[in-house]
Amino acid sequence: MQDTSLILKYFPVLTPSQIDQFKKLGLVYKEWNDKINVVSRKDMDNLYTNHILHSLGIAKVISFQPSANVLDVGTGGGFPGIPLAILFPATNFHLVDSIGKKITVVNEVVKSLGLKNVIGEKIRAEEIKNRKYDFIVSRAVTRMKEFYGWVYNKVNNESAHDMDNGILYLKGGDLEEEMNELKRPYQLFELTEFFEEEFFETKKVVYVPVHQ
Repeated sequence: MQDTSLILKYFPVLTPSQIDQFKKLGLVYKEWNDKINVVSRKDMDNLYTNHILHSLGIAKVISFQPSANVLDVGTGGGFPGIPLAILFPATNFHLVDSIGKKITVVNEVVKSLGLKNVIGEKIRAEEIKNRKYDFIVSRAVTRMKEFYGWVYNKVNNESAHDMDNGILYLKGGDLEEEMNELKRPYQLFELTEFFEEEFFETKKVVYVPVHQ
């Protein structure tokens, strides 16, 4: 079931425009991935499970407020930022990656889908100055201790959400040792609580509040 029916299974309340964008997403990625390889060939066959639905795991943990600012660090081809931007069209998403060809794909996908709430930029997270965000999202770009060091000073002090502002990180496997390195409070959300596909067996959303 590698199409929008998978998304609708878990997110049944979508507008016709959102359904159309999720439908186009697979086609546009296939077209661009043939030119610039940002998703492995094997994963392209499972794009809706392994990338799109996986990205939306964050939306099972939090609903971003309109006008909230979210930074996606190491976005690669646009995950988790682009699927989240479709789901939360009134939230502002800043997608960054240090590799220019990946941001080229991000910006082309954004243009093809007509997304007005996404900016893609070739820049390292550490180089972002004078910008603050409600949440930082990412898919396992490095160990959490290092990642926290890159982004903690980019998180807004004042929160407009039920959860305190901070990091929402998609990661798999046994994370106890890695999270103990961080020496900060955190919370794990098992994606098997939300999605029944086998891919999600060890996958989690890691939440680290930055200001408490």
